[in-house]
Amino acid sequence: MATDVGRHLTREELEAGLDEIERAPADVGTVELVVCRPAEGEREVLAEGVLDLREGLVGDMWLRRGSRRMPDGSANPDAQLTLMSARVVDLVAAGSRERWALAGDQLYVDFDISVANLPPGTRLALGSAVIEVTPEPHTGCAKFHARFGADAHRFVNTKTHRHLRLRGLNAKVIEPGTVATGDEIRKL
Repeated sequence: MATDVGRHLTREELEAGLDEIERAPADVGTVELVVCRPAEGEREVLAEGVLDLREGLVGDMWLRRGSRRMPDGSANPDAQLTLMSARVVDLVAAGSRERWALAGDQLYVDFDISVANLPPGTRLALGSAVIEVTPEPHTGCAKFHARFGADAHRFVNTKTHRHLRLRGLNAKVIEPGTVATGDEIRKL
């Protein structure tokens, strides 16, 4: 998978996109993209994904990869799924929808994912599944930096915008089901 394709926006261009990000719907939104990560560096855009209590997104490497944050190296149950705002990823990808999957998240949603709108413990219905927002922070990494640039990396991680969760949020599956591009996502 390519790591550095497309234009990297400047800090000023990114900051100019904040108003549009903050206009995301707060109660009912749309699943814009479902992406499976079958192996390191691989992305598979799915028309429909299966969300499972044990595996998270079926076929994704989350369970196999494990986590350095867990004492035994097992997968972190509070980081089973990652959701990112479609408005944020569209901004950092300079409007190139083909580059969205490079962000490394599984679900891209046109929805207000800010802490104020979705505090930890909030349950969301999407497709026929239900997920719960966890307190586990989701931050940009070196791969995000390489793919979208230093300014984008700083933009999504800056303390002044942390409440907006520009890099996304972590969640876990509460009720298994399917989720597809175009499905509604709503707070329960």
